[in-house]
Formats: sequence, structure tokens, C-alpha cells
Amino acid sequence: MRPATYLAPLLLAVSAVAAAQTGAEGEAHARAIAAGYKALTLCSAHFNAGRTPEQVDAVELRGIYPEYEDQVHALQADIDPQAHTVSVAFDTGLPPRIAAWRPNLGCAQLPIGATADAIATLPRFDAQAPALDARDWPRGDRDAHGAAAGDPGALDAAVGAAFSGDAYGDGHATTGVVVVQGGRIVAERYADGFGPHVAQRTWSVAKSLAGALVGTAEAVDGFDPAQPAPVPEWQRPGDPRAAITTEHLLRMSSGLHSDTAGNRTDALYFGGITVAEAAAGWPLSATPGTRFRYANNDSVLAVHALRASRDDEARALARPYTDLFWPLGMTRTFAETDWQGGYVLSSQVWSTARDLARFGMLLRDDGVFEGERLLPDGWVRRATTASGPQPDGAFGYGATLWLLQRSPGVPVDAFAAFGNRGQYVVVVPSRGVVIVRRGEDHAGNRFDIAAFAAAVLATLD
Repeated sequence: MRPATYLAPLLLAVSAVAAAQTGAEGEAHARAIAAGYKALTLCSAHFNAGRTPEQVDAVELRGIYPEYEDQVHALQADIDPQAHTVSVAFDTGLPPRIAAWRPNLGCAQLPIGATADAIATLPRFDAQAPALDARDWPRGDRDAHGAAAGDPGALDAAVGAAFSGDAYGDGHATTGVVVVQGGRIVAERYADGFGPHVAQRTWSVAKSLAGALVGTAEAVDGFDPAQPAPVPEWQRPGDPRAAITTEHLLRMSSGLHSDTAGNRTDALYFGGITVAEAAAGWPLSATPGTRFRYANNDSVLAVHALRASRDDEARALARPYTDLFWPLGMTRTFAETDWQGGYVLSSQVWSTARDLARFGMLLRDDGVFEGERLLPDGWVRRATTASGPQPDGAFGYGATLWLLQRSPGVPVDAFAAFGNRGQYVVVVPSRGVVIVRRGEDHAGNRFDIAAFAAAVLATLD
């Protein structure tokens, strides 16, 4: 018998063992990610927003990525209210996944395999947020409401349809709506368990916050997004990624490869690895500026570059609050970091509907808020101008902002921040209107934000 005949059964056996080991390892890693998903979501919803574990289980942890949902609900979570931690055991041979809360910075997730001892190493920014609630709207909450110019009854019906029925798509789960006309809130409604001071994860609305943060750096200390992005991992001579500008990153045209279309970065979001580890190592797959590819990595890299080029750690951690959130009165907004202090400003921001309305008012008024210019003159115009490659579909793209110019019933100057599970901030400068819709839509159920915006605008003068 030839040697190959003797070897064939052995090779088949080795292949079978390798496949079994790979499958088992993949399943174990999936459990670790699912445990991280539960630990981080429960930590943030509970300690940032005051949501109970029962509420989180019923809403924030339902309709999530289907490959994780069953495991998320099978895994048990332990909340320590004194330590401000959530732990989720997932493997007998490894420590539980741990997420730990800090003031302002919200919850950071420890890497897989880390013990609670690592919590002491987490970066902190413990400054006290300004007490603004008693001040007048929009910086505070006093006298926030006003009468709508238009048809209040029709406005109420349009908003009500977002909470029930299928007017804006099947199976959506609206948790909050705020409509601002001129200087006041003219419509505001919340689902049970939510309210004006209950934060939710913004998902990709955080990308638009990241863009504005870069804009404040341009205004404050001359950061130039048209220059090559100072990502430290790309500075070795000969690295072709050194040609990527911050503007490319903000416009989703970096040319970087990613293993999905770009909006799944589970290892960063739920696996506990860092921004530098997750985002900076991808190679080019297109010349920068020639291809649109929506990517979480591009947003986190823009902020990573800003942090590396401008700031020591204390300034980097303070910047979102001192330069953007607190001047707007966004005192219930938490921008969360990885465990080494890198902001995950592509998704991991928790904010209220009112805080996002304040952000929308800043954009509506060309970067001026209550008479104070926070963004450079002309920044909003640049950020809402399509430049370079564009996405397919109904919406155009500027610099971290979606363009609604092709949407029936919506003025051509309308633009928006979009986020997973139905997070939307629509800004219509020509009408003086901001529309915020918060949701916990299940995977695959898309809320028709263009139709909702058109319905709301039709009721307003």
C-alpha cells in the first residue's frame, strides 16, 4: 500500500480534531463577547441612566445581534452597587467579564481574562458636571416648552404615530421624541421607563459628536483636519496610511480595509480590546479619498489622532466635556472609553433626547450656542456638504453627518446624525427645527426617519 494510503486516515483525523478545536474555541470566544455585551450594556444603562436590571433585560438587551441574544439571556450578571461594576461569568477557566463605571466616563470594559484588580488602572475624569437644570432652556431645563407654530394637534398625532402603529415602519420601538422649533421644545414624549433625564446609548450618533469634537479642536487650538491624521501607529517612514487625512476619516473615505462593511467592531465594543489595537492596524484596500465605506474604525481613529497629537491624558479625557458637552448643557451625556482611556466615539456615548436636541441646536445655528461660537465659522456648512465618494441609497454623506436632500417632504438643507437601533437627530436650519427620535428597535426593523421628519415638518409653520 502506498504511503499516501496509510496517511489518509491520519490526516482526516487530524483535520477533524483541528476543526473541533477551532469550533470549540470560536464558541468560547462568542460566549466571551456575549458576556461582554451584557456586562457593558447593563453597566451603562444601570449606572449612567438609572435603569433597573429588569428594564434593561426587557428593552436594551432584546432584539440585539441574533448570534449573541440567546447567550446574553442565558448568562447571569452580578451588579455591585458599591463598586459600580457588573460581572458576567461565561467560562469556568477564565474570570468573568467585568465592566466598571466611573463619573463622567461611564463604563469601561476590561479585556477578556482580566480580573477586578485591573479596575484600579482605569483612567478617570472626576470633575463635577455643572449644575444647570435650574437655568433657562436650552442650557438648562427651565421653561423648556413653548407652543408650536403650526397645527399642534397634527404635531401630536405625528409624534404619537412614532410610538404605535406602522406609520414609520414595522416593529419599531420608539422610546423618546423631542421636537424643537425656534428656541423651545414644542413636542416631547417618552415610552414607559424613559424620560428627559434617562440616557440611552447613541450608537453611531456618537460619530457626529466625534466630528463636532474635532471641530472644537480646530476652533480652540488650530487642529487641521485637512492634514494627514497624526495616528501614531502610522508614522513610520514608508507607511502608506500616513496619507490618510482626518477629513478622510470623518468622511468615511480613508480607504482602510475592515472585515465587515464597517459597522461591526465587536472586539472593540464588547471584547475589551483598545482603540489602538482594534482600529489602527488595518491596511489600505483603496487609495484614500476614492471610496466611501462606512466604518466605525474611521471615527475612532479621528479621535485617536486628536488625542495623540494634542493632549496629555488629563486633557484628552476632559476635552469632550469641557469643549463640547458642558458648554451645551449636555450634563447627562457620558462618553465611554476603552480600558486604557481611548474614547470609543463611534458608538459608546450615552445621552438623553434633550441633550441630543441641544447638540442639534448647535448644528442648526452654524456652530453657535447661546451666543457662543463653539465650532469654526463655516464648519457646519463643510460638514454637510457632500465631498468625494458617496454612499449608495437615499442619503448622502458629509463629514459624520447624513444628508437628507433627496427625501420627499424634507427641505434640501436637512441633515442628520444616525445611529443603530433607531437613534436620529434631524436638523433643518431653514425651518429652525430639530427632531430627535430615540429607539430600541430590534435588529432588522428600521424606523423611516425621513417619513417621520416629513410628517413632523408638515405640521409646523
